[in-house]
Amino acid sequence: MPAPVTVPSRFNGPPSSGNGGWVAGALAAHVGRGPVRVTLRTPPPLETPMTVEVDGGTATMTHGDVLVAVAEPGAEVTAPAPVDAATAAAAEASYAGLRSHPFPGCFVCGTGRAEGDGLRIFPGRVDDTADGRARVAATWTPATAADTDLPTTWAALDCAGGWAGDLEERLMVLGRIVAHVHDLPRAGERLVVVGEARGTDGRRTHTATALYTESGRLLGAAEHTWFAVDPKDFA
Repeated sequence: MPAPVTVPSRFNGPPSSGNGGWVAGALAAHVGRGPVRVTLRTPPPLETPMTVEVDGGTATMTHGDVLVAVAEPGAEVTAPAPVDAATAAAAEASYAGLRSHPFPGCFVCGTGRAEGDGLRIFPGRVDDTADGRARVAATWTPATAADTDLPTTWAALDCAGGWAGDLEERLMVLGRIVAHVHDLPRAGERLVVVGEARGTDGRRTHTATALYTESGRLLGAAEHTWFAVDPKDFA
């Protein structure tokens, strides 16, 4: 049986639970680089060992009798088109999270995290697709080798989707992510994260993200399903 997974408090999303992308990536590592589909069943606790079991191509994560997440092979994802690094860097000034952020301590996109602590990926609006879907982008430079592992790469493919899906107006948490990591990033390499809205269906919001090198090489892509939640449940 694989070793238990404990989410260090550094890797939070909402204040009391793990960042969905990081947790999904930690579980997906038992299935492969992708495409892997991870469904989050309940907010992953912090600083708590969770049991991982692998059966064939499926990995599960449980906390006691509670199913936290399931990872299994997924369908190939369609990556948003690249954005050049200069445009992405300029867009960061318009990041909606600078005005109002539901989870300012989020490991990936939180404005309350210091340099070298959180990833500080701040995706701002860049343009719309031909059929009117919003796109956001930001730059990200992994500071150390610790920021280039598979869970952190999945985390980098997480929050830009939420901001493309209008997280500022509609509080959402990640329910499902399908990601395919082709190559891990390198420390000190400037990258571009792109997020794209893919539509809304009731409580569900669908988005996609991609991680590119500055030269436009695709490192990984993800598609997400987010669920609208009551803000009081995450106060």
